[in-house]
Amino acid sequence: MKTVLPFIFCALSITALGQDFNETLNTIRESEAKSALNQIMHRANLNTGNYDLKYHRLEFDIDPAVAFITGDVTTYFEAKEDLTEITFDMADNLIVSQVMQRGNPLAYTQNTDDELVVTLGATQNMGVLDSLTISYSGNPVSSGFGSFEQNTHSGDPIIWTLSEPYGAKGWWPCKQDLNDKIDSIDVYLTTPQFNPSSEEYISVANGLEQSQTVNGSDKTTHFKHRYAIPAYLIAFAVTNYEVYTHQVSNNGNPFDIVNYVYPESLISAQTNTPVTVDIMNLYTNLFEEYPFANEKYGHAQFGWGGGMEHTTVSFMGSFGRNLIAHELGHQWFGDKITCGSWKDIWLNEGFATYMSGLVIENLDTNADFTIWKQQRTNSITSLPDGTVYLADSDTTSVGRIFSGRLSYNKGAMVLHMLRKKIGDTDFFQGMQNYLNDANHAYDYAKTEDYIAIMEAASGENLSEFFSDWLYNHGYPSYLIEWNQPTGDQVSIRINQTQSDPSVSYFEAPVPLRFIGTMGEELDVVLNNSVNQEEFLNAVTFTVQNVIFDPEADLISRNNNVSLSINQPNLEQELVLFPNPASQSITILKPDSLDIAEIRVYNNLGQLVLKSTWNSSIDVSEWSSGLFFVQLQTNQGVINKSLLKN
Repeated sequence: MKTVLPFIFCALSITALGQDFNETLNTIRESEAKSALNQIMHRANLNTGNYDLKYHRLEFDIDPAVAFITGDVTTYFEAKEDLTEITFDMADNLIVSQVMQRGNPLAYTQNTDDELVVTLGATQNMGVLDSLTISYSGNPVSSGFGSFEQNTHSGDPIIWTLSEPYGAKGWWPCKQDLNDKIDSIDVYLTTPQFNPSSEEYISVANGLEQSQTVNGSDKTTHFKHRYAIPAYLIAFAVTNYEVYTHQVSNNGNPFDIVNYVYPESLISAQTNTPVTVDIMNLYTNLFEEYPFANEKYGHAQFGWGGGMEHTTVSFMGSFGRNLIAHELGHQWFGDKITCGSWKDIWLNEGFATYMSGLVIENLDTNADFTIWKQQRTNSITSLPDGTVYLADSDTTSVGRIFSGRLSYNKGAMVLHMLRKKIGDTDFFQGMQNYLNDANHAYDYAKTEDYIAIMEAASGENLSEFFSDWLYNHGYPSYLIEWNQPTGDQVSIRINQTQSDPSVSYFEAPVPLRFIGTMGEELDVVLNNSVNQEEFLNAVTFTVQNVIFDPEADLISRNNNVSLSINQPNLEQELVLFPNPASQSITILKPDSLDIAEIRVYNNLGQLVLKSTWNSSIDVSEWSSGLFFVQLQTNQGVINKSLLKN
């Protein structure tokens, strides 16, 4: 989610090469944290865990000029055990007037723990579906929550809601549990038809608008949403909106992007929002069709500076491209699949942040994307510690849950490094598998669920990667030592230190760029797994300089590259012959050198041989070309190159 507060989220905006992409991110983070400030101590209420939500009919009477709400909330729920009472989360400053079930009033109590406890007329047996209607009213603003806001814009009244993470109970009786989404909702908003300036009030909520019905001086607008949704993503807003649409072709099944904007913002919004179609098409191509295409996507302007990804309609403080990209990205990651706990918030925020980066990668220049990645890393490494995955104690802190440095930026760059580690094909296939997994689609997921899906897609064990980058602290710093022992080879030694002792070594692909004396360039990626690991790379030119991580693909800081004058003696004494070879090679080594394992890679980095020590290797079946022989020795790793004829 996103808006504007002392804690800042992520949407990015890009115009020129040197632009600070962090500005919009901070604005986004503020919105998402703002509503949480007074509610973060709330936990999923154990007293609401004995039933499953199925449906809400939400009927609200609202006057945007008055900070007050009157509501009738009808809830269908299925008992998970025999029930004699049912508990809802509800702020104690909202006053219940009655609870009805099939025409009969039920007894209830409201307590200072923000609970409404309803005594059922008879025992509801496990597995039985039933319903009741709660009638209530009150001034949600007086509770101090940021979840229900009555204000003005250019003198015109507006009311809007924003409930992440625990604000829904501030304005309606609900169940604030991420793991129990409501299967379906209908929202009926009854408001005055006109504002004091005789301009028509327009209402917006989740789902597809069904009707507007005028009754005297009032108007009721009905919205229907038929996808599973958690309480914090239900929202509405009412003011004198101007409404216009863009259409997404969606491979022959078009749907509308509906924009609700202030009259004073209409011209600028109409200039900025058409890019939403381009971003929608990009996300559809990279991931899957927009998850709520049977209804709509939309923007509704509201009074904070960032945005919030309410399902099917993002509330927007402005209409910059990167804010649009971030909030739209949440419709897949956050709304279709919701994080299973606030410890897993990176599954929402890190993913949406990375999606806004993908917009820069695909719609702008590679230089712009490099700047975006570097700014993420500058933020991440501004402190030496901090994990992406939250500890239990972290979930009591809004600033920690919605940490721009960790949940947003580091979460996004962990995704990018995972993509670089397993390759684009497996990465995007894994992301698609995650979105379509029957256990998580239109439901929730936890970090371990995502990891398992990405391991299945890549065929790799990713436990070490996620342990280092997600569950533990800090980042690496590199010293790259290089020299060119022969005209067609560059020798590289990789040295690493860590900013925090929780990680002994960050195994990672290390990107380097060799620059020649005549301007030649060669990019290589070295799969570094141990400290002081040595590599030999073939080149066709004289190398003048080596650049570390030229496109900012790796979280790191304080890196240095130096020209090494001294060649390791062991490397000179260890010989492969013949070289080039066509049938077999022999490895000659000094007596002091013990070789435990031999690995051979082709020039694509694919492992073609792995064996224990053997002085002779059969190469007759190998294809012609350059191979790299990596020898694990008692004195470190030694790399040699071999040409197969």
